[in-house]
Amino acid sequence: MRRTFFLMSFGIGAALLAAHPVSAQTGHCADHATVVERLGERYGESRQSIGLGSDNAVVEVFASMDTGSWTITVTRPGGPTCLVAAGQAYQYVNEPLANFDSQS
Repeated sequence: MRRTFFLMSFGIGAALLAAHPVSAQTGHCADHATVVERLGERYGESRQSIGLGSDNAVVEVFASMDTGSWTITVTRPGGPTCLVAAGQAYQYVNEPLANFDSQS
């Protein structure tokens, strides 16, 4: 559940960021192939998850299991891929869904 909540938090944050235009002048946007290549070469990151955000924006989480670095990107239809968040201490957790039945 912690992983799900953790990823949902990032997904929600990325979706909110996707709702606001990111200026290409910030230097944090490029074509998708270039972004994927640079994340792999510089940080050893590969795609860990992908989802569809608001306005059909593609939200991706890249991470390195070796270094723990992670990056979240958003790609709008026909637009560049933009970095929206990055950090350290990424962990893959495969936990079962908690029982939320409050009736028992």
